Amino acid sequence: MAKKGKKYTEALKLVDRSKAYGVNEAIELVKKTDYAKFDATVEVAVRLGVDPKKADQQIRGAVVLPNGTGKTQRVLVFAKGEKLKEAEAAGADYVGDAEYINKINQGWFDFDVIVATPDMMGEVGKLGRTLGPKGLMPNPKTGTVTFDVAKAVNEIKAGKVEYRLDKAGIIHVPIGKVSFDEAKLVENFDTILDTLQKAKPSAAKGTYMKSVTVTSTMGPGVKVDPSSSIDKK
Repeated sequence: MAKKGKKYTEALKLVDRSKAYGVNEAIELVKKTDYAKFDATVEVAVRLGVDPKKADQQIRGAVVLPNGTGKTQRVLVFAKGEKLKEAEAAGADYVGDAEYINKINQGWFDFDVIVATPDMMGEVGKLGRTLGPKGLMPNPKTGTVTFDVAKAVNEIKAGKVEYRLDKAGIIHVPIGKVSFDEAKLVENFDTILDTLQKAKPSAAKGTYMKSVTVTSTMGPGVKVDPSSSIDKK
């Protein structure tokens, strides 16, 4: 097992690992225990009481965080005709069709999110083996396969994040930067938990939100009582 550094060990002393904190106190602790020399990302990890192997218990989607993520997303749009102009006007970083498919095949990945119109998916789908493992494949469930490219680009630029259940039944989502005000991080946190609560599959039985942890890039995890967020709604 890798040995933890001195700064991490000191930060860990401030956290009661046996306690589930209220969301406000948890966010305060995450900011206090961050020791990175850069503006670290704050992430929430939610372990759900669902079976990721069953199709009727898959959870995937996207939500626009009210205060963004603190990161400017580079957006690539695959489209044709007038939709190219729409994407450019909305602020897409790269817009095109075959030329960018060729670039990706040659190893180009200077983008964070891909949006594609439905009529382009026949060609974009051929990149499945390349884009899939990186989580970059456009998907209707996350709003990245659409003819309304302007809306898609605007939402991504405004702070839209995707969430997806992994093989361990956990969802990881960034909710901002350590430099954010606590109130903004709490609002983003509440938005994620509210979204996941609404996405609960009807087939899920028992406790739905088994555990919620919030952490900074290099700091220790802080357990959160999910009811402290849900009770606000």
